[in-house]
Amino acid sequence: MANELKYGDKIYLQNAFNDYKGGYLDTNGHADASGAKYGVSTAESPTRGQGTGTWEILSAGGKAVGTPVISGDLVQLRNLYGGDGGYLDTNGHAAAAQKQSGAQYDVLTSTAKERAAGSGTGNWHIFARASAPSDRSVRIGDVVHLWNTYAGNGGFLETNGNGHVAGQYKVCTNVYYNRAADVADWKIHRA
Repeated sequence: MANELKYGDKIYLQNAFNDYKGGYLDTNGHADASGAKYGVSTAESPTRGQGTGTWEILSAGGKAVGTPVISGDLVQLRNLYGGDGGYLDTNGHAAAAQKQSGAQYDVLTSTAKERAAGSGTGNWHIFARASAPSDRSVRIGDVVHLWNTYAGNGGFLETNGNGHVAGQYKVCTNVYYNRAADVADWKIHRA
């Protein structure tokens, strides 16, 4: 079907917090952590800067470009800021205030697909809440959870705390798949 998500597709990820006012997953500012490239937060627009909110979906399990993405697949997300904004990655611990609600790791982009080879920092299982038809495929418009595989349980990608700019939220991973108000729900849009 035309709206199936396929490897190599370019997408925006909109956070569902506060009736989809959680913003779009975005790279913003250089990161100082070892192996990191850019900071990750949300922005009010998927096009805050050229490519900052655009992510290319790649298979971490060896599936070819053009192959449909299946719910449960292991994926990597490459940001397209400046042509290569790095790979979505867990890197370092979440902030103390975030940890009070179950947060685990900070989320940045990395220059490498696997910042720490074999550790899973850049690998994410993608789980669709539902899709129509119910044939296991993930589609544009579906709401998904992204679960990181670092150390066997890197946590679910979520918004947690206000960002430095109005309309932005901090991004981390959490042990809970949806600790509050749809913070771990991400709607897929075609870029």
